[in-house]
Amino acid sequence: MRKLTLALGAALASVLVAPAAFAQVEVDIEGGISEPLPIAVPVMPTPQVASTPAGSTDALGRQLAEIVAGDLRNSGLFKPAGPAGLPAVAMAQVQSPDYAVWSGAQALVQGYVRAEANGTLTIGCYLYDTFGRTELTRQGFNVPPAEWRRAAHKCADAVYTRLSGEGPYFDSRIVYVSETGPKGKRIKRLAIMDQDGANHRFLTNGQSIVLTPRFAPNQQSIVYMSYVNERPAIYILDLGTGRQRLLVQNASLTFAPRFSPDGRYVLFSMAQAGNTDIYRVPAGGGSPQRLTNAPGIDTGGSYSPDGSKIVFESDRSGTQQLYVMNADGSNQQRISFGGGRYATPVWSPRGDLVAFTRQGGGSFRIGIMSPSGGGEKLLSDAWGDEGPSWSPNGRVLTFFRSAQGSGKTQVWSVDLTGSNIRRIPTALDGSDPSWGPIRP
Repeated sequence: MRKLTLALGAALASVLVAPAAFAQVEVDIEGGISEPLPIAVPVMPTPQVASTPAGSTDALGRQLAEIVAGDLRNSGLFKPAGPAGLPAVAMAQVQSPDYAVWSGAQALVQGYVRAEANGTLTIGCYLYDTFGRTELTRQGFNVPPAEWRRAAHKCADAVYTRLSGEGPYFDSRIVYVSETGPKGKRIKRLAIMDQDGANHRFLTNGQSIVLTPRFAPNQQSIVYMSYVNERPAIYILDLGTGRQRLLVQNASLTFAPRFSPDGRYVLFSMAQAGNTDIYRVPAGGGSPQRLTNAPGIDTGGSYSPDGSKIVFESDRSGTQQLYVMNADGSNQQRISFGGGRYATPVWSPRGDLVAFTRQGGGSFRIGIMSPSGGGEKLLSDAWGDEGPSWSPNGRVLTFFRSAQGSGKTQVWSVDLTGSNIRRIPTALDGSDPSWGPIRP
């Protein structure tokens, strides 16, 4: 996606952000919010209706606004009005809003969509403070028609970032395990989709069970465990070619893979001689390096963002608990001491938190704590919530929820306050979601 400068009067100007002194509208998200911010998102006009491979530009203007409004609503921080039921915006008003019309909202998102002679689309996005009557930010994108949805997510990201101070996360994807079939005989396939459930496609055919898919940092491949020929092993799938390759040769049981932050290594667990330990291996293949050597089962490793430490789970104390160690395996220390068992730890991309699954009282719940073990907080309260994965900005977690007794699973998300929990739509049942980085 190419960033495009937008017209300001008769001249061209690059992306403009209003000085902080003029910003009168913002979302305070510390500890949660009492009321979502009212924001208007009318249909984006087009200077001239034109047909494109993605549809007519007037229809796209409505769809773009719908996606922006949907993203902002799903964040839990905003209460969008529109695009349905809002007044039409003329092209001349995109850069000069009629503020009196939008007095019922504290912020306004306007934009436009234009078909270019070379077959691309230009999509503009503007954010205004309706009380201060000032422009807060603008962005523009020149995209192939097939990527118009990404432009909408980028627009929503610009609004979200400007008003919340948080990093973007809407223009990202989730890889997960798609499930179908009766309990005890589930067909499991790798699938990928946008974070809102759109652009869904299957990556494997379901002939072999797949588990725990994880994105590479460059988003060009996915590492996962598969039961090819009924033998559990770790594979890497190239998203461009669809080819998969075995990562660790001549090994017994290998599972729970995850890339290092720089993409050079894959962290995984391997069972040998009745003991399970954590290893790392070059992403291109090679000899595994053993990192743990304690009696019992060590698994579920996840690197800190800077690659210096690893959080993992181990039953060396008699129950599943969380531990942190240096990247070379030294200085292993337990960090979980609450009631119940702890599993599936994953380090936040911001480095400040570790998310996990806690089992106790007959249920599984999603929680967070600091990397040193303090400030534990549970974010979900259902029978079977597990397998958290962080959004690119470290503000939201995706996980999967199992329905008691049925074996059916769904993909959900929750923010750090625990108050904004929602289901993410999937084509079939879904489990083991993994949130990828922001797309370039």
